[in-house]
Parts: sequence; structure tokens; C-alpha cells
Amino acid sequence: MTQFTDFGLAQPVLRALEEAGYKTPTPIQAQALAPAMEGRDLCGIAQTGTGKTAAFALPILHRLAQTPRKAIRRGCRVLVLSPTRELANQIAENFTDYGKYLSFTNTVVFGGVTISRQEKALANGVDILVATPGRLMDLIERRSLTLEAVEILVLDEADQMLDLGFIHALKRIVKMLPKERQSLFFSATMPKNIAGLADQYLRDPVQVAVTPVATTAERVTQEVIFAHTGAKQALLNHILRDPKIERVLVFTRTKHGADRVVRGLEKVSINASAIHGNKSQPQRERALAAFKDGSCRVLVATDIAARGIDVEAVSHVINYDLPNVPESYVHRIGRTARAGANGLAISFCNDEEKAYLRDIERTTRQKIPVAGFPEGFTPPSRQEAMDAAQAEERRPAPQGQRPGQRQGQRPGGGRPGGGRPGQGRNEGGRGGGQGAPGRSGRPDAPGRAQEARGGERRPGGQAQETRSEPRGENRQRAPRPQGGEGRTLGWLDRFPR
Repeated sequence: MTQFTDFGLAQPVLRALEEAGYKTPTPIQAQALAPAMEGRDLCGIAQTGTGKTAAFALPILHRLAQTPRKAIRRGCRVLVLSPTRELANQIAENFTDYGKYLSFTNTVVFGGVTISRQEKALANGVDILVATPGRLMDLIERRSLTLEAVEILVLDEADQMLDLGFIHALKRIVKMLPKERQSLFFSATMPKNIAGLADQYLRDPVQVAVTPVATTAERVTQEVIFAHTGAKQALLNHILRDPKIERVLVFTRTKHGADRVVRGLEKVSINASAIHGNKSQPQRERALAAFKDGSCRVLVATDIAARGIDVEAVSHVINYDLPNVPESYVHRIGRTARAGANGLAISFCNDEEKAYLRDIERTTRQKIPVAGFPEGFTPPSRQEAMDAAQAEERRPAPQGQRPGQRQGQRPGGGRPGGGRPGQGRNEGGRGGGQGAPGRSGRPDAPGRAQEARGGERRPGGQAQETRSEPRGENRQRAPRPQGGEGRTLGWLDRFPR
């Protein structure tokens, strides 16, 4: 059986792995380590939770150990690009853990936090820089960072990085890199159209695919429950009353849907937190930390948390909304059954989402078993659900909050309280971190995700453009003049507002 000691890794790296209890590499690590250590370009495809980070981090640390030299001022030797802040943080932590007995410098930069501290950290140069694209471009434009000395480029979640949400920023970044470099691309999925783009950035790459593209983890038990939209919250409440469910991730398609689910859970005394792009970075970090340490057993998230978040002992993943991008389903349910554990993925599906379900089954090449309602659950009728939703809308706003104003939002529809510049309407924005290309800035998050792209497919494959945050949602509209009140309608009044 192959061992880490068989690859000739530097002794300080092997020592850190031994202390962490790592002896046998995973399939993706076993196939990727040798060519990566030889300096070859590489494209690696493997299921989530199979150790892709170590597959590129260990060869990089080995190279730094073999060729120690100081990074240039405001420069880096290794650039790792990540689509989300949380994943960027996790990658940087992995480098620190695996390289604990090496002398090297690394830092992580992303939006949502003060840029001046990041500029200070980069002033003397670093060996490894982990970054989200938006903040990386901000630092370059402020002349606080140069990429002229990059030796290795890594794209983690490469399919997302090469999607439309990032491709424009990525093209600009690649032009600033030296032509002579090593490039390592890793992902759990690689659709054919994205694979074609990857070929433009790799030179004679080694292809490493330990599982077919878009294959779900073997240890995840999957099931789907058909329920109309108004019954989903009651169904979720009923399932989560089971104390055996110790740690569960709930995925919604939109940011405000995540907040709405959390409020519904709190009404029945189930402690839950939400994590999405409208949350400030400290709020996101607190929610994730509480979920990791077990003080909060339910984390409600958008697809911003579907990729790369490695939380131990997640027993259940519940898709409150099915994703409209089939590959996102693979990443979502990959948050459970990690490191050899078992897990359960439950998906709620209403009539409108049946087309998404068919796409998921076609992409993963498997039929998801249909489950009935759990014992003791009686779904509310559509009329009862509609009445409850209307009552929720009429609920008095919390003290100090105007009617129609979202929780944590400043009067006038500004940024959520505690947020940084760029964290308003979109997931992204300059300095805002993760999201679709917003008016104010750059993409730092999944471009194909529903909440980032705003695109929702109708059954049948047609695209319907929607917004996760309607314009003018917090404006108080004046009553429109009625006919016969002595006022002639102007030109603008002839159009719906």
C-alpha cells in the first residue's frame, strides 16, 4: 500500500503529516503528488472530502523546502485562488498545519475586511498567497501586490473559477503571471465546456480523475421528499426536532430565503444561524465557528458554503431548495460523509423544482430514492401555508426597524449593519468578497449559483431572469394618483412602477 513516505516529501512535511495521523494518501493524493512534485501542470478531479487540498499543498511545501528563497517585496511565490472567503481561510489553515515545521510565510486575502492590514502583510512579500479574485484585483490596482514572480498558480474549485462569474477577472490575472510557471487545477466537477477553458491555461497537463465527473460521495445516503413550497418549513421543523440529528447543513437558493428559514426554526425553539453574502465577515466567521464547535447545530447556508467547507461530523445535509445547477448538488451533499464517515442528504422538491431534480439525476447518473413524509408529520394545506405567509408579512417589524426593512439593514436600503463596503446588493463587489459580478466590483463567488447569477431555469430549460434582491425593495412608494382626481397622467405615469 502506498504511503506518504514513498513520494520523497521533505522531512519537515512528513513530520507534520505523521503528527496529524496521516499515513496513507487518498486516491487523488496518490495520483497527483508525483507529477505535481515534478513540476508538471495538473488537472485533478475527485469527489468532495477526498483530500484535494493536501494534493496540491504538500508538493508546494516540498518545493519551498527544496528551494528556499525570499519572496520579492509586495510579491508571492505561490498564488492560490479560491471562489469563497471561507474556502480561502481553510486552505491557508491547511498550509499552516502541513508546513508547521517549515520556515515560510503565507497569508490570505479576501473582501469584507480592512484592506490596509492585508497591504501591510504583503509589504515584504510572502511565499504563499491565498486569495479571492476580487480582493486580489483590488490589491493589484492599489499597487500593493505584483504577480511577476509567481512560480505556481493553483485554482481550487477550478470549474467555479473558470465559470462566467470569474472568467473575466481570471483572464486579467493570468496576463500578469509569468509564462513559465506551474499550474494546478482541482475540482470535484468539471463540465465539458469548462474543461475546454482549462486547457487554455494548462501546458501538457497530467489528467487525474479518480472518479467520474459529478459523482456523488459513496457514503452519502440520498432521498427526496416531494412537498409544496408552503409545507417545506413545517417539514424542516419536524425533521430537526429529532435530537439524533446533531449537526445539519440546510441549503437554500437565496440569501433571504436562508434568513426566512432561520426565523422559522427559531419560532419552534431550534437554534440556527445563517451564512451568506449579506452577512459581514465577522458574522460569517462567528456562525461557522459556532457550527464547528457544536454550540449551534443547524447552519442555514446558500451555495457560498457548498464548496470546500470542511466541518467534521456533519450528519445531515438538507436541500430546502434544490439547486438549479446540477453540479452544485454534488458539492452540497459532499459536506457530509467526509473522511470515511456516513451521511444522509435529504432534498425537498416542489412542483417547480422537478425539472431541477431530473437534471441532477441525469448529471449524477443515478436515481434519487423518493421518501414519504416522516412519521407523525401532517403537511399544512396550500391555503394554510398561504395564510401563514401573509401573517408573517404583516408581523410588526422589530423595534427601530421600518416595515419592509430587512434585519441588519440600514434605513434607506443600505448595507447590512456591520458590513464592509461592497457587501450590499450582491455577494461580491470590490472588497465585498463573494458573489456575482456586481455593479460595484468584482466576482468572488460562484458565478453559476442561483444567488449569484440570479438566473432560474423554468421547467423545460428556458431561462428566466430573477433577482435575489428586488430593486427598490425598501423604498416607501407614494400612492399613485387615481383617475378622476383632477390630475392628468404624465408620460412616466403610463408605465408600471
